[in-house]
Amino acid sequence: QVQLVESGGGLVQAGGSSILSCAASGRAFSTYTMGWFRQAPGKERQFVAAISWSEGITHYADSVKGRFTISRDNVKKTVYLRMNKLKSEDTAVYYCAADVSQLTLEANYELEGRYEYWGQGTQVTVSS
Repeated sequence: QVQLVESGGGLVQAGGSSILSCAASGRAFSTYTMGWFRQAPGKERQFVAAISWSEGITHYADSVKGRFTISRDNVKKTVYLRMNKLKSEDTAVYYCAADVSQLTLEANYELEGRYEYWGQGTQVTVSS
C-alpha cells in the first residue's frame, strides 16, 4: 500500500509561481513512476506531468510545457511540481499519482489508469 500526501498550492497571482510537493510512503519509492494530474471545476481530470523511476525522464502536457517542472527526491520520497508563469486556466485541484509497476515511462504515462495510487489533491487557485 502506498500513501501519497500533497502539499503546497493555495492562492497565487497570475504570472506567479508555486511549488507542489507529494510525499510518499513505501520502501520502493525510487521504483515508482510518478505523475501529476489536475481537475478544474466542471472538467475531467487531465494529465499534467510525469517522471520515470529510472532515468528521471519527464513528460509534460502541452499546456504546461516550458512553465512547469516535475522532479523527485528519492531520499525524501517526494515528488515536486514547480509551476511558473501561472495562468487563470491553471486553477484546479492537483493530484499526484504513483505507478508501481516499474514499466518504462514511455507507455501511457498520460492515462489515469496507469497509476494505482492517488493522493487526496491540493487546490491551486490563480487569480487574474
